[in-house]
Amino acid sequence: MKRFIENYDGKEFDIVVVGGGISGAAVAHDAASRGLSVALVDKMDFGGGTSAATSKLIHGGLRYLNNLEFGLVRESLQERRRLENIAPNLVYPFPFMIPNYHRLLNNRWVIKAGMILYDILSLDKAWTWDKAKKIPTHFSISRKEALESEPNLNEEGLSAATIYYDCQSISPERLTLAFIKSAVHNGAQVSNYAEVKAFIKGADNSVKGVKVYDRLKDREIDLKGRLTINCGGPWADIVLSLAGEGENYHSIRRSEGIHLVTRPVVSKYAVALMTEKGRHFFLIPWRGFTLIGTTDREYEGNPDQYQVTKESVDDFLVEINKTFGGDPITYDDIRFVYGGLRPLVEDQVEGTYESSRKYEIYDNKKDGFDGLITVEGGKYTTSRNLAESVVDLVGKKLEVKLPKSETDKNYLYGCEITDLAAFFETVNIERNSFDEKTLHYLARHYGTEYDDILKIAGEDRELATPVTTDGEILAEVLFAVRKEMAVTLNDVLFRRTGIGTIGHPGTDVLRRVAELAGKELGWSADEIKKQIELAEKEFELPF
Repeated sequence: MKRFIENYDGKEFDIVVVGGGISGAAVAHDAASRGLSVALVDKMDFGGGTSAATSKLIHGGLRYLNNLEFGLVRESLQERRRLENIAPNLVYPFPFMIPNYHRLLNNRWVIKAGMILYDILSLDKAWTWDKAKKIPTHFSISRKEALESEPNLNEEGLSAATIYYDCQSISPERLTLAFIKSAVHNGAQVSNYAEVKAFIKGADNSVKGVKVYDRLKDREIDLKGRLTINCGGPWADIVLSLAGEGENYHSIRRSEGIHLVTRPVVSKYAVALMTEKGRHFFLIPWRGFTLIGTTDREYEGNPDQYQVTKESVDDFLVEINKTFGGDPITYDDIRFVYGGLRPLVEDQVEGTYESSRKYEIYDNKKDGFDGLITVEGGKYTTSRNLAESVVDLVGKKLEVKLPKSETDKNYLYGCEITDLAAFFETVNIERNSFDEKTLHYLARHYGTEYDDILKIAGEDRELATPVTTDGEILAEVLFAVRKEMAVTLNDVLFRRTGIGTIGHPGTDVLRRVAELAGKELGWSADEIKKQIELAEKEFELPF
C-alpha cells in the first residue's frame, strides 16, 4: 500500500471516506467492492483510535438483553458468524464463564434464562464455512468444576458457573487493516496522516469534497468527491462542525473505556463478572497474560486530549478486586494500560453504560449540507453491516444501481483460508526451520501473507529471532513499512505488529525496531531518537 495523497492528481471520487477506523475501513471496502471509486483519509493512522482500544472481542453483546435490545443482539450475533467466516485467522470462538452467585442478577436461573435467549438469537451460529469454528450452545458446570478451572474466582456465594461461547478478535488492529487492504485490493485509494481541515462547498452549500492537510509532506490539497462519508467515530461531531451548524446538529456523547494487561489470573476461560452496581467486565486470557476490561465512564472534553488517568485505573482496580477474588491486583501486576472513547448516539439515559451501542446513518442534506453523510455510534462487531447500509444509501444518493453487497460472502484480504487446521499444519510442515511459536503467531495474525514475512527473515536470520514471548520477529517490522504503510514507530509497535501491545518490549528491542524502521524510511539519528521518545510515552503507566 502507498499513500495516494502524495501523488493525488485532482481526480473526483464517487465517495471520500473521512476516518480510517473500523467503520470507515468497512465502508471503503464495501463501496470499492461494489464498483465505486473510493478515497479514504485519516488524520492519524488506520485503526489508531477507538478501533484499537477494544476488549479484543467479536460478540453478540449479552448484556444488551437487559435493555431488551433484541434487534442489536441478533444483528451482532449474525455479524459475529460472518466475521468468523471472512476473517478465519483473526476471529475465533472462545469459551466464556459466568460465575453464578446467590444474587438476583447473576444467580444460576436468571443467567440460564438469558443464555437460552442468547442461543435462540444465534440460531445460525453453526453455519460457519469452516465447521471447526462452529460455536456450541451454553452449558453449566458445578461450583467445584468452576474453581478447578479458575481457582482465583471469588468463592463466597459461588453456586455454579455458566459456560458459553463468543469470539475473540486476537488483533483488532490487524482486522481493521484487513478491511483497509481489502478496500485497496478492490481499487480504493487510502492515506493515513491526512487530516481534513474543511469541506469544499458548492454554490448551493453542498459538499463537494474536503480540504486535506498532508501531515507528512506539509501541504494542503483539495480532495474532490461526489459524496463525503463522515466516519470520524468520537470525532464525528467535530468533523461535522467544519461544515457549519445545521438545524439538527448535535454533539456526540463519548464514553471512556480502559483496559489493563496484567499477570495471568485466568487461564481457561474469559471470565465475565458483574459488579455490585450491575456493570459487567471481562478477564480474558490473551497472549500469555490477562486482559481486563472495560470501564464505561462519560468523557467530556476534546478527544484529541484524551489519555488514561490514574483515577480511572484506581477506580477500576477497586471494582476488579471487590468482584473477582484471589490475590488483589496491584500496580505491580500491570504491564500495560490502554483506553479509548466510544461514540454514543443515545443521550436520553443517565449513564453511558445504559446507552445503546446502536448506530445511526444520517443524511446531512437535512442540515443543508447535501453531499455529506455522517455515521454515528455503533460497535466493532456490527461495522461490516453498518457499511453495507451506508453504501446502500450512497447508491440512492448518487442515483446509481449498485450490485448487492457481497462483503459477507468473500474473505478479507490475507484471510483466504478454507480449512484453518490444515492451514496451520501446512505452515508447520513447510517452515520447520523457524520457531514453532513464531510460525503459529504469523499464521494467525498475517494469514496467507505469513510467507512474505518468512522470506524477509530468510534473507537475514537475525530478523527471525523472537522478540516477544509468543514469537513475534523483527522481519514483521520491515513488512509493516514496505507493504502496510507504517510510517512511524508507533504504527509498527501498536498497529501493524503486537510488539508493543503487551507492554514495553525492552530497551534493546525497542531500539532495534526503531533502527530497522528508520533505515527503511530514511530517518536521521535525531528522528530515530524522537520516534523512540514518542513510543516511550505510550508505554508510560499513569500511576
